[in-house]
Amino acid sequence: MKNCDLVDNKSAIVGGVGDMYSEDSATLDQPISPWTISVASGYSLMRDPRYNKGLAFTEKERDAHYLRGLLPPVVLSQELQEKKMMNLIRQYEVPLHRYIAMIGLQETNERLFYKLLIDNVEELLPVVYTPTVGEACQKYGSIFKHSQGLYISLKEKGKILETLKNWPERTVQVIVVTDGERILGLGDLGCQGMGIPVGKLALYTALGGVRPSLCLPITIDVGTNNEKLLNDEFYIGLRQKRATGKEYDELLQEFMYAVKQNYGEKVLIQFEDFANHNAFELLARYSSSHLVFNDDIQGTAAVVLAGLLSALRLLGGTLADHTFLFLGAGEAGTGIADLIALEISEQNGKPIEENRKNIWLVDSKGLIVSSRKESLQDFKKPWAHEHEPITGLINAVKAIKPTILIGTSGVGKQFTKEIVEDMASFNKTPLIMALSNPTSQAECTAEEAYTWSEGRAIFASGSPFDPFEYEGKTFVPGQANNAYIFPGFGLGVIMAGSIRVHNGMLLAASKALASQVTEEHYEKGMIYPPLTNIRKISANIAAEVAAKAYELGLASHLPQPEDLVESAEKCMYSPVYRSYL
Repeated sequence: MKNCDLVDNKSAIVGGVGDMYSEDSATLDQPISPWTISVASGYSLMRDPRYNKGLAFTEKERDAHYLRGLLPPVVLSQELQEKKMMNLIRQYEVPLHRYIAMIGLQETNERLFYKLLIDNVEELLPVVYTPTVGEACQKYGSIFKHSQGLYISLKEKGKILETLKNWPERTVQVIVVTDGERILGLGDLGCQGMGIPVGKLALYTALGGVRPSLCLPITIDVGTNNEKLLNDEFYIGLRQKRATGKEYDELLQEFMYAVKQNYGEKVLIQFEDFANHNAFELLARYSSSHLVFNDDIQGTAAVVLAGLLSALRLLGGTLADHTFLFLGAGEAGTGIADLIALEISEQNGKPIEENRKNIWLVDSKGLIVSSRKESLQDFKKPWAHEHEPITGLINAVKAIKPTILIGTSGVGKQFTKEIVEDMASFNKTPLIMALSNPTSQAECTAEEAYTWSEGRAIFASGSPFDPFEYEGKTFVPGQANNAYIFPGFGLGVIMAGSIRVHNGMLLAASKALASQVTEEHYEKGMIYPPLTNIRKISANIAAEVAAKAYELGLASHLPQPEDLVESAEKCMYSPVYRSYL
């Protein structure tokens, strides 16, 4: 590997990084040509979002690239353009309007979009990601202007490989794919779930430094069971009930093998917002033959485990000393529980089955116990412990007396005052994680957690909450945001040229994130580092993930670089404008 050459440049089939503009091998101060094989007009250049600089084209560039007269005479720096755009975005009071403005910028000036997102990450992350992206998906048909990814529907069955070749980029290293059946906590949004892959991949670039041209958002459209959408004149997907069973499986199988055939062994396929039954099945089916990662199961687990590891500094003891109670036993809940049990086994050397005993899950029918085992889905069965049946979360809290309460139910307001007060009654410092998204679905708010626990709770959520002052002390809620993990994780996988994802790589990512929390953060009750340092955090996560891939013999980019953190930082995409002379 040399500098930014993450994989072979000889063949696009194996996922090479090199592009036709030689931008990858150029230094930031080295001029490059924005032209392809034939010279286009300056008018066309301004309409290519990857190379458009708007009013930042210099006088010499305007002469060299046929732009003279096509722009007003003023030349503005990228910094001034950024200031202007932020002023404009801040004038919008409605979050969805801010989202539309950001997407509009991404479609016209890619580098300025990423410059804004990187420099203002804490302000703009809730705009392009949760919680605003949820509303954007609900209204995607109404706000849709330009396609930002590939739509593969049942109409493409039998010709998915041909469809993939319609994408303009020959080389792709990360695909985020959804079928739209379980978007956040909003349910089946069908084809309109495309907002999720688009948003996730924007974060792969902004937070993880993966070049935008290497990212491909895909929506698999097999229909929707959402009657409201089926009757919406602006709905953009197939107007039919969801295909299931053999028809669904055959489409997904064709898709998975077409991706591998077109982009090679080392393209990372991230499953996003599939319904529980399909999410677990797809991960199990393809994890041995493809480089696959499910962010809802594995990414959420890694970021929550990181929060738990860092919280031990405030709680005391080891993970094995604590009792965990989950509200929600779907992809997120069982995924987190599995990774916790795995980490405890790594620490104490005991079988994972034994380390599951202090981890309890509550689903819609109550506490998951052994007497219910026959009626449980397979992924819930490992969590069916010996205990009398209990219905209702409040009764489970009273019986189990957990030290750590984790919400992944997708249903808001489930952590009531009585439950939080109970947690505070038998814990000096209860840890409460209300992880469901968007904000309206959070199990409780930061204010409620701090107030009802009399300022003793450690609180983290899935969606952002503002700092809260209680009796003169300011608490800064943690956000267990998957954005902490998946961009750096993906970069590490790409750096190493890993051919598979291993649980050890997830544990490495969690520990790397936890290690970024400082004493200063702990003093504010924080168990996650600020997002303002996210690129540094991602580089450290990428380095640890890559190191684990090399250790496990899964890496294909040899030899291993001496300094993986430095390699990660060098490989990160920079949105600074280039000189086109």
